[in-house]
Amino acid sequence: MSTIRGARERARVEVTAAIKDEARKQLAAEGAAKLSLRAVARELGMVSSALYRYFPSRDELLTALIIDAYDAIGEVAESARAAADRARPHPAPYAERWVAVAGAVREWALAHPHEYALIYGSPVPGYSAPMDTVGPASRVGMVFIGLLRDAFRADGLAVPPLAPELRGEAERIAAEIAPDLPPAAALALVAAWAQLFGLISFELFGQFNRMVEAREAFFRQAAGELARSAGLRGRPAGR
Repeated sequence: MSTIRGARERARVEVTAAIKDEARKQLAAEGAAKLSLRAVARELGMVSSALYRYFPSRDELLTALIIDAYDAIGEVAESARAAADRARPHPAPYAERWVAVAGAVREWALAHPHEYALIYGSPVPGYSAPMDTVGPASRVGMVFIGLLRDAFRADGLAVPPLAPELRGEAERIAAEIAPDLPPAAALALVAAWAQLFGLISFELFGQFNRMVEAREAFFRQAAGELARSAGLRGRPAGR
């Protein structure tokens, strides 16, 4: 009986993977708004009723794809941080670790543009992400928070002064995402994080066409400046 159950579980895993692979092809061809369970079933040679046993609705399939994408980019960020921490003979300054993580995230985005667009592009009409996506979505952010936390404990942070009218907002944000960091640092982190993904999105969605040609070097320089704007110390990128 256990052999039969194991075979069924393996078959379910394989079919689930095939469904998600075909759905990703649809994302690339049509965009998330046009994702169709019927079309996925048709391309896989399945009847729609059979596919519904794996994903009862388009939204559940979208959620699975979103979680996969967040987990993939999160794993890339975590691996880049770990590699920077292992640097020898001298561990990289925290600003350089930030740049290493940012560069890895950018490379993933360029290699997986449609999955990046699914999680960081325009919202899908009619879709509301469930709480299941919150943990995976936070993985990249937690890497950057961890960098600031470790830098704060080791060297301190050089954060710009906080405008008085933002004190309450900064305290609220710090309490939610990093209660062990100074409020000004939490606010600076959010600003740097938003600008970092803005740089990636501009490149990915063609906003740098006929403007920026040395894009990797440009990104590293900009990411280094953002690291320092978040309070991290280190040698400027590219010097």
